[in-house]
Formats: sequence, C-alpha cells, structure tokens
Amino acid sequence: MSGIVETLQGRIEGFEQNGVQVFRGIRYAAPPTGARRFAPPAAPESWTGVRDCTSFGNSAPQPPSPLPGMAPGVQDEDCLFLNVYTPSADKQRRPVMVWIHGGGFTGGSGSQALYEGTRLAAHGQIVLVTLNYRLGALGYLHLAPHADALEAAASNLGQRDQLAALRWVRDNIERFGGDPAQVTIFGESAGGMAVSTLIAMPEARGLFRHAIAQSGAAHATHSARSATRIVEALLDELEIASNQIERLRDVEIARLLEAQVKAGVRTTADVVLPYAPVIEPETLPEHPLDVVRRGDAAEIRLVVGTNRNEWNLFSSADRRHYDMSENTLRKLVRARLANRNGADPDHMIEVYRGTRPQAAPYELFDAIEGDRVFRIPAIRLAEAQRPHQEATWNYSFAWPSPARRGRLGACHAIELPFVFASLDAPTMDRFAGTGPDAEGLSRAMMDAWVSFARAGDPNCDAIPEWTPYCEDQRATMIFDRKSRLERAPDDAERAVWDGIY
Repeated sequence: MSGIVETLQGRIEGFEQNGVQVFRGIRYAAPPTGARRFAPPAAPESWTGVRDCTSFGNSAPQPPSPLPGMAPGVQDEDCLFLNVYTPSADKQRRPVMVWIHGGGFTGGSGSQALYEGTRLAAHGQIVLVTLNYRLGALGYLHLAPHADALEAAASNLGQRDQLAALRWVRDNIERFGGDPAQVTIFGESAGGMAVSTLIAMPEARGLFRHAIAQSGAAHATHSARSATRIVEALLDELEIASNQIERLRDVEIARLLEAQVKAGVRTTADVVLPYAPVIEPETLPEHPLDVVRRGDAAEIRLVVGTNRNEWNLFSSADRRHYDMSENTLRKLVRARLANRNGADPDHMIEVYRGTRPQAAPYELFDAIEGDRVFRIPAIRLAEAQRPHQEATWNYSFAWPSPARRGRLGACHAIELPFVFASLDAPTMDRFAGTGPDAEGLSRAMMDAWVSFARAGDPNCDAIPEWTPYCEDQRATMIFDRKSRLERAPDDAERAVWDGIY
C-alpha cells in the first residue's frame, strides 16, 4: 500500500498500522491564530513536496481533564487538524464515518487514545475521520454582535470548524478510498450535541446523509440572551470593559482558559453548558428541535440514544453524594426543574420512587438528572425526526462499568471503548471491563454502527431485529451482554416529563 495521497492542498504521507493506512494531523483549515482568533475558519494554504502526516496535530487549548486516560496531547490554538484511517487509499468508495469528540465543548480531541481508529476502520471496511475543533471561549463565545469592534469575530466557531472539516471530507475523501456521497457523522456527549446541531444548520445540507447522536441531543443550545451573559461574565473575569472587547485577541491563552472556567462556574445555574452552540442568524437561525420538527432535516437517517446510568459518572466522585437526605433530594430536583412550566418535582420523585422502590435518595436523583440532561432530550429528538423520516432508531446502553465497586453502572461515556474497540486503551480495562462478553458487545456495536453507515439501517446479524422508533411502540435496542429489543422501557419515568421538556 502506498503511504502517499495527493489532497487538493498537496501531497501527504502516512503509515500502515494493523493493516490500515493512517494519516494523522492533516490540516483542514488555516491556523485560527493572531487576527484569526475568533474568526471563521479559513481555507488551508497549499504546499509543495510531501508533508509528513504520521503524528497527530495539536489539540485545542483546554483545562486539564478530570478523567484518567483522556489526555488530549499537545495543545495549541493552531488546532484545526483531522486524522484519516482507511483500509486502502484506492478507488473503492467506501462508507465514511466522521467522529466528533465530546468533552462539554471545553475539552477533548480527535487524537485521544480512546478514539484510535484502525480497528473500527478495518472491522467495518469503512473510512474513519476524527477531528479537532475549537473549544470553550475560543470556539463558542457569542461574538457575532461585536464584529465591528472585534474585526471578523463570529459565533459558533466550533460548529463552523466542523463544517470546514466536513467540506474537506467532501472534497478529498475519495482520494482515501471513501465515498463523499455516503458520509455518516457521529459523536458522543458534546459531540452528540454537535451532531444534532449540525443536522439543523443550513450550511451542513448535503455534507452527510446519516447521523448518530450518542448521549447528546439538540437541547444544549443557547439563546442570544444566555450566550451574551457568558460573554459578559468572561469579560468581567478578564477585567475587560465591553467597549474594549478587541483586547480579547491579545489575552494569553493560559489566562483566557482560567477566566473561561471561572465564567462558566458563574453561569452554569442558568444553562446546561456554558460554552455551546448559540441560536444566531448566520449559522443557526432557529433552535435545532424546531428545525427537525418542521421536517427540514427529513433526509437525514438518525440513530440516537443514551446510557442507562448517565449521571453516575458525574456524581460518583463526591462521596457525600451517597449520604443524600430526602430533604436534599427534593431541594435539588426543585432547583433543576425551576422555571419549567408544568413541572411538579414532588410528583416526579414519587413516580421514580414507584418504579425503584429500593432506591436511596441519591439513586433517585441520579436517575432523574440522567433523564433530564440526556435521555429525555434524546427521546425528544427521535420524536421530532420520526414523523418525517421513518429511518429513526433509539437505543439504550446497559453494560455496567466494573469501576468504583460497580457504582458507576452504565454511566456516561461507557459505550465509547465498545464503539471503537479500544477496550485496551489506557485505564479502559478498569472502566469498561474485559473478556469475551465485552469483546462480543464491542463487535455488535461496531457492526450496528457500520451497517447504519453503509445502508442507513443499523440492523445486522450481531443483534436482534431493531425496529425503528415511533411513539406508539418506542422500540429501543438495549445493548448489553445479550442485546435485546424492548418496547417503551422505563415508560412511566419517561411519561412524567411530558409537557415539561
């Protein structure tokens, strides 16, 4: 296999690993540095000769990750790189899967060991692309209203970076053995939210056919008002007056990250995530769910789902959480449901207690919060798309983590090493488990995801028949040691959210 491919910008050389050709650190946009900080991505410059693409490009600047084994590597503002894994850079026109990493829109990278792509590419005979995009204040400040004072500034820069990467895929992926007309985007957590947002962005039309949203749906968007509060909080932390906003381009990155964290803490009471896509005229004129409900994304086939115990990952680090009293439970649920029309926190707690009679207060809170942040938004996205696109599927991942004496359950992110067959990545043996059952589940998930990328249908021999989602049946594939299809799982808990979320 030749390790050299000629892209539209110039020739690059990769290497072979596990029978797959790997190209790392391909620049898909110009460095967003200097005068380009806070500006939309620009086309990369061409080059002569052969550029070495055997090492990952820089990851976006970000605060340290609290999760072990998730190191993003070298960080720099010059971070707009992607990686390609292909069985062969030939003319086979294979399905293409483009991965958008999670991390709360403030962390992560397409080069994290968890997303090493050779096994998925080889197993599915697909071309896999992983990418970096701008994060936090650099990627998601709502700066379009300040474009006069801060020249060329724009909003939704992280989303614009993803669009630039998808355009690069459209224009170049055939040279790597991929089919630009058969692209599936998939992502987890903030990556799933990014996927759900891309579905609704006018500029994304025609750049992909299928979408998989794992543990992240279309709800984590800011209004212009809430996004403006984030900008104001950041400026306050940096001691920059609003009439001197041009100074943002000169702030050292370490100071910017420190202020980003502090501003986020000040504003998280009002929003799901402080840095996230914003509804604004140029790139995202309407809330993604409104776009999907109207049928404007009817051509997109969709798989959406969550893990059974999403919130356990976030609550388990606090030992005091397990001593939660009934009073604290009620206070927390009331705070989470404040300003939600039709919400009755006490009734909600009683419904969950009725379905989980042995649950302690902290377990009820984890179940409610996991549904509020992840499961219900995923169901809302499926409900919005299904009337316009029959090819809409829902899943629940139920494999429990063995970590922390089993307290994590099927927590947030537990499905990732199964999707990428990276169960042997650093710390994943302790987080996800090992053995024949784990390997079998990984093969089943890869088969379902690849089948969806190839044919727009996740059904495959490795799982039972998976019927599309609809509101009268609510068919849900349960991925576990022995995967199974269930009709309307945990439906009493789901129904208590009707009219609220």
